[in-house]
Amino acid sequence: MNTYIALLRGINVGGNNKLPMRELTELLRGLGLRNVKTYIQSGNVVFQSERTDTQAISQEISAAIGQRHGFAPHIFILDAQALRAALAANPFPEGEANHKSLHLFFLDDAPRNPNLAALEAVKAPNERFALIDKVFYLHAPDGIGRSKLAESVGKGWNVAITARNWRTASTMLEMAHEVAAG
Repeated sequence: MNTYIALLRGINVGGNNKLPMRELTELLRGLGLRNVKTYIQSGNVVFQSERTDTQAISQEISAAIGQRHGFAPHIFILDAQALRAALAANPFPEGEANHKSLHLFFLDDAPRNPNLAALEAVKAPNERFALIDKVFYLHAPDGIGRSKLAESVGKGWNVAITARNWRTASTMLEMAHEVAAG
């Protein structure tokens, strides 16, 4: 049995694309996914499936949400190994203590020509960032709410992106281990 982490992009944000986690859990179970567990309201799910085609699972979930709720979110599906690797590659370990200052932006593909100089130009003096493969790391000690850097991430990259703070990403990995252990 494979254990996966699904990160749904743009649900329950600013009153838009509302999807209660209880309904999401029922929907996923209805698609044959097992041991479904959600974390907070922003679309973080751990589940198990015998299937290995994560692209197909992602599309199936998105389509089912679209049929029932009128919007089809982009869904990133990772296995525990990929999430563990993303957490281990964090270039800003000092940010881990303040989970709201450290964010991981998951990309569905590595961008071909990301304009990192443009990001450098808008970042605050105490902000730092790194793009490592398909994860963009942002350490923003003052938070990302007003960060010009945070709002500029991914512009012109032609890849889908969703962000999670350090605590959420770490919690999702812990949940995946718990579900896998049964």
